[in-house]
Amino acid sequence: IGGVWALVWSFPILSLADDVLRATDTPWLAFVLFAAYLALYLYVVMRGFGSRLPFPPLRDQVALWAFTVLGIILAVFYTPEAAGGSLILILYVAVAGVSLYPPPTAYFWVGGSSLLLGGMGLLAGDKLGDVASLVLNVLLATAMVLVVRNMIRLIRELDRTRTELARSAVEQERLRFARDLHDLLGHSLSLIVVKSEVVRRLAERDPAAAAKEAAEIEQVGRQALAEVREAVTGYRERPLSDELHGAREALTDAGIETTIRLAVRTDELPSAVDQAFAWVVREAATNVIRHSGARTCRMLLDRSAAAWSLTVRDDGRGGGSAVSEGNGLRGLRERLTALDGTLTVGAPGFTLRADVPREGSAG
Repeated sequence: IGGVWALVWSFPILSLADDVLRATDTPWLAFVLFAAYLALYLYVVMRGFGSRLPFPPLRDQVALWAFTVLGIILAVFYTPEAAGGSLILILYVAVAGVSLYPPPTAYFWVGGSSLLLGGMGLLAGDKLGDVASLVLNVLLATAMVLVVRNMIRLIRELDRTRTELARSAVEQERLRFARDLHDLLGHSLSLIVVKSEVVRRLAERDPAAAAKEAAEIEQVGRQALAEVREAVTGYRERPLSDELHGAREALTDAGIETTIRLAVRTDELPSAVDQAFAWVVREAATNVIRHSGARTCRMLLDRSAAAWSLTVRDDGRGGGSAVSEGNGLRGLRERLTALDGTLTVGAPGFTLRADVPREGSAG
């Protein structure tokens, strides 16, 4: 954008240079000065529009001041017949300064350029109206430059924001996948371990029962594989009712007497709450089997006027730090927080309670 802007605005300079070269007695010197003036103008404007720095570096400021001096020299010593014609070179000084400097420095540069142009015009004997017109042109041109620079800045900020959002989305998806994979494999592998222990105990005294348990292990393994594949593609949704059924089977196989009480039907839950509570049941069952040493486990799905709630409680020794600070519970908190819900871990035994406000949880 800066290059296009600079090239478009360079045509009046070329036209003025042609007038000067035709009128002066030293065309070679005028040519050198105008060539340097045009080169510095293109450099300063393109550097100003292309820079991402909060303030221009010293070399760019030196180039701007050199451009300003050249503009004054050309305006003073090479004046075409048209009144105030060469004073337009000071307008380009203002444009270049605003292109390079950010506000508020740019505003001071505009003011200084306007005073310089007005003073030179009056000293040269130009009419006040002509000088005022040039000053007005300076203000309009620099205002246009500021608008364009602001648009470029906004475009860059939008591009940077889009990049950051994309990076954040990738990171959130990575965390979601890691959390889902932990929850999926933690539950399934715990169930496989429990059933494998049952097979080992039954292998000698009851081969038929052992074979049945081995078949269930195969089924659990296949189900886990399918769930992992679904998690990879992002399509996995297992309802709370299925998780409750699976948790009852897993806990019973582990020798834990399980009671499930539903004060509200699972199909009455909003889908987002159903999914969140399904993960709570999965993680809670895994922790009860692996950490608690419990003999009984009770699950209660309830609701109040303000919230949906799910409580899982066993009579074991409690989760301890390994459970209370693990990735599984951290993942549950993240899921519930997304619904403005809370997760409480406490006693007696291992007690896990999830609450989600009823208002705003529909979906």
